[in-house]
Order: sequence, then structure tokens, then C-alpha cells
Amino acid sequence: QVQLVESGGGLVQAGGSLRLSCAASGRTFSTYAMGWFRHAPGKEREFVAAISWSPGSTYYADSVKCRFTISRDNAKNMVYLQMHNLRPEDTAVYYCAASKVYGTTWDGMDYWGKGTLVTVSS
Repeated sequence: QVQLVESGGGLVQAGGSLRLSCAASGRTFSTYAMGWFRHAPGKEREFVAAISWSPGSTYYADSVKCRFTISRDNAKNMVYLQMHNLRPEDTAVYYCAASKVYGTTWDGMDYWGKGTLVTVSS
């Protein structure tokens, strides 16, 4: 069982930066691939970024490449999403999720957090 709690969301101006954190419970955290997803009002939930079990492999949605960085610290059971050059279209609730399968979709994840709201003003 893995419980995930996101933090770090808030209001930021366009062009600004935020770092989201995801704290995971459980001693098996390092055996899970982790992902960030987001859900904006009126839009479908979308994938943002993923990282494999050891911090060796990552990939990103095209919309956030070169602006967002996913990382993890297995010793601290933490996953991070560093976001730079934020745009109004990045406004969404951001969710952390865990899966035994690297690179799966939202429905394929095993555990999900409750989300943290990021609002980017223009």
C-alpha cells in the first residue's frame, strides 16, 4: 500500500516557477515508477511527466518539455516536479501517482494522490 500526498501548489504569475512535492508512505516506494498528471477545468486529465524506479529514466509531455523536470529521492520517499516558465495553460490540479509499470496511463497507475492546485495568472 502506498499513500501519496502532494504539496507545493499555489498562485504564480506567468513566467514564474513552482516546485511540487509528493510524499509517499510505505517501504516499497523505490519499487514504483512515479508520474505526474494534471486536470484543468473543462479539459481531460493529461499526463505530464514520469520517472522510473531508480532516477535514471524520465519522459515528458511535449507541452512541458524543457520547462518541467521530474525527480525523485528514494531515501526520502519523495517525488518532485520542478516547473519553470509557467503559462496560464498550465493551470490545473496536479496529481502524483505510482505504478509498478513505468510509463502507463492514469488508469494504469496503482495509487493516486488527491492533488494540488496550480494557478498561473497572465
